[in-house]
Amino acid sequence: MKLLLDMGNTRLKWALQAQPAAWLARGAVDWQPDMATALESAWADLPRPAAVIAASVVDDAREAQVTRVAERLFACAPGWLRTPASACGVRNAYAEPQRLGVDRFLAMVAARADGRAPCIVAGAGTALTLDALAADGRHLGGLIAPGPQLMQQSLLDATVRVRPERPGDILELADNTADAVASGCWQAAAALIERFATRMAPRLGATPTLILGGGDAERLAPLLSIPAQLSQDGVLRGLAVWAGTP
Repeated sequence: MKLLLDMGNTRLKWALQAQPAAWLARGAVDWQPDMATALESAWADLPRPAAVIAASVVDDAREAQVTRVAERLFACAPGWLRTPASACGVRNAYAEPQRLGVDRFLAMVAARADGRAPCIVAGAGTALTLDALAADGRHLGGLIAPGPQLMQQSLLDATVRVRPERPGDILELADNTADAVASGCWQAAAALIERFATRMAPRLGATPTLILGGGDAERLAPLLSIPAQLSQDGVLRGLAVWAGTP
C-alpha cells in the first residue's frame, strides 16, 4: 500500500492506494494552523503504508510539517515528486521542466492514462490553469490566470467602492454590484477556458476533450458553452500512475 498526497494551495488531499490501483481510503484536510493535529486525526486508523509519495505546490515549511507527521505515524518520510521533463508518456513543454507545477503535470498523466488525449486539462482552484496535451503525450504548453474566487477577492482588495454586502449570483446580466462582481469573474474564467480550447484544436489536430478539475469545477462547468468532463482527484490518480511505473 502507498499513501499518496496531493498538497495544493487550499488543502491536502490524500488517498491510500492498494494494489492494483484502488483507493482503500481517501480524504482531504484544509490547511490550518494546527495541521499536525488535523492530519493525525485523519490518518489515525490507517494501516501503515509501505511508502508515502507526495506532490506539492506549497512551501518548504508546510512540506516539513507533513514530513514530521508521516514519520511520527508511519516511520516513513514522504518521497517528493518534482516535475520531470518526461514521465508516464507525457513530455513537458517547459524549457525548465521543474517550473511547471507538479499538479498540472500529474493531471495530464492521469488524462493520458485514461485515454483522453488529445485534451485540454483545466484546473479551477485558487489559480485557473490550462494545458494542451496532444494524443502522443506532447504537452504543448498552457496558461495560468487567477481562479474566479481569487479574481473576486483581488477586485475587492484593489477598489474602494466595490463592496458587495452579500455573495453574488452568477447571471448573464446583473443589476447590482454583488451579482456583477460574481458574474464577471466566473464568466471571465469560463470564457478563457472556451477560448483556449478553441484556439488549441487546430494545433492538436482534433477537437480536444475538455477535462475540468479543481475545487470550483462543478460550479464552473454549467457556465461553459462547450462540453466538459469533470475530473475528480486527477492529481492523485496521476500520482498513482507515476508511483506504479517501473
